[in-house]
Amino acid sequence: MHPDLQTIPCSIVRGGTSKGIYILENELPKDMNLRKRVIQAVFGSPDPRQIDGLGGADTLTSKLAIVGPSQNAGADVDYTFAQVGIDRDVVDFGGNCGNISSGVGPFAIDAGLVPAIEPVTTVRIYQTNTDCILKAEVPVRNGKACTSGDFHIDGVPGTGAKITMDFSATTGSVTGKLLPTGNVKDVIEYEGKNYEVSIVDAGNPLVFIAAESLGLRGNEPAAEIDGDPELLQRIEGIRSRAAVKIVMGRTPEDVTENSPYAPFFAIVSAPQDYITPAGKQIKKEEVDLMSRLLFMQKMHKTYPGTGAVCTAAAVRIPGSIAYEKLVRTADSKKIIHIGHPAGVMDVESVSHMENGQAVMDKLAFYRTARKIMDGYVYIPKEIF
Repeated sequence: MHPDLQTIPCSIVRGGTSKGIYILENELPKDMNLRKRVIQAVFGSPDPRQIDGLGGADTLTSKLAIVGPSQNAGADVDYTFAQVGIDRDVVDFGGNCGNISSGVGPFAIDAGLVPAIEPVTTVRIYQTNTDCILKAEVPVRNGKACTSGDFHIDGVPGTGAKITMDFSATTGSVTGKLLPTGNVKDVIEYEGKNYEVSIVDAGNPLVFIAAESLGLRGNEPAAEIDGDPELLQRIEGIRSRAAVKIVMGRTPEDVTENSPYAPFFAIVSAPQDYITPAGKQIKKEEVDLMSRLLFMQKMHKTYPGTGAVCTAAAVRIPGSIAYEKLVRTADSKKIIHIGHPAGVMDVESVSHMENGQAVMDKLAFYRTARKIMDGYVYIPKEIF
């Protein structure tokens, strides 16, 4: 034992197009204030480079999964997600990450929390942030989660084993309702201008806005949006006011300070041609809907799993902004193709109408995941 350092066992796992630190529940302090300080020390936050921890100075790598045996009779494991601020003093437990969720099943199987059943093990995950059950169908071989396979997702090099994530039970994940305000569209006033949005809650709450409402084309790369501070300020002004409307904060300032992760903000448009940062040509015929999504006041370089789930639900709600941008040939399709900055993401979206309201029957997407490292992270004892 080092006299100045305390060890915590952990794993680094790529889940989908994100990467996170996965820690067993019993390895972290129970006291929430101390837990926050320990988590920040694990990542090296707050610091723009996260130089003194495991964080990668990117919102897509500053993510934490806390996993343990479930206290819920309908689940195998409990999973808590945290988005850790990079240069901000915040650990946000306000939502979930679908990409990080896709690593929970493999992590739980490899940790012995769930018996490995070949060829596919279904892991029932109680997601504590959103009080929902997720189901992960994980390929298994020789008692461990498979990592090799022929399934490719845009935003990740190579191929891997296909994991199916079923989020069908996540409607109203945070607010309790698919349409938290009861309206298909709402109007948000910011700096003397009205912006029409749709607020939808499935997987995570999202605020949808048409690209033209912000003076955008809809096929912008991340660098273009992230490099426009006036636009980012306007987006946050709209997002924070929408969050107040669904009681995710007392004031816009409170939302910006304490709930920067959720709700997400999706800028949607009709399909169009574009080129990814990697030089891949995406034709408008390959996608059913374009979306550029922001969280933590930055644009997602690909597309989050929970964002895909909510987008897949929103396109089934007649009159919503996402529905209006969806190509009508996709109305009868089971799989929706979302055009994001790095390529295309497929998501299952099946619904029916009941008493004039859209009811979601299936919301699922496909990911790959891979454990990168098992080991110990060293925390200065003074933190404790």
